[in-house]
Amino acid sequence: MFLESKSDRNQQIGWIEVICGSMFSGKTEELIRRINRAIFAKQKVEIFKPAIDTRYDEEDVVSHNENAIHSTPINNSSEILLLASNVQVVGIDEVQFFDNGIVNVCNTLANNGVRVIVAGLDMDYLGQPFGPMPQLLATAEYVTKVHAICPKCGNLAQYSHRTIHSDKLVMLGEQSSYEPLCRHCYNLVRAEEQKNKE
Repeated sequence: MFLESKSDRNQQIGWIEVICGSMFSGKTEELIRRINRAIFAKQKVEIFKPAIDTRYDEEDVVSHNENAIHSTPINNSSEILLLASNVQVVGIDEVQFFDNGIVNVCNTLANNGVRVIVAGLDMDYLGQPFGPMPQLLATAEYVTKVHAICPKCGNLAQYSHRTIHSDKLVMLGEQSSYEPLCRHCYNLVRAEEQKNKE
């Protein structure tokens, strides 16, 4: 489905690939896998991540399985266009944390013949669409939704349940702060949390 062809680079056609899902579903792992394939195909690659994401490393994109690839941390989506000149593939991790300008950045790159691969949460901890993800999902040529496993029942999980109290929308966390839940378990837990607030 995703080709790393080097043929006829002057006629390169760009597109957007979105990898989305809950926490611990393997989004970053899949992003790293696709980027490594492009590198193996000797394509020119740049990887970016939000500068606020320093959980595992200041610069590298690191999966929960501790696979890593070097990236450039940035504060604003517009920086990508300045730093991604003369490349064939752009990877962006934790895309939900970027400003809404990331949608225009991704489309501009794709329109200029760049393969754009983004990974991020499709829903926030409240189960609502997260930041620019709905627009990216709508404009992408390829969408891959990955799932974690619900630790409560073993079903596929698509919700990121925050296990510590905070009303902040953006709160970087790891396994001590979030757990992936299926729809049924997420609804049960949220109902219990609402009941405890009353």
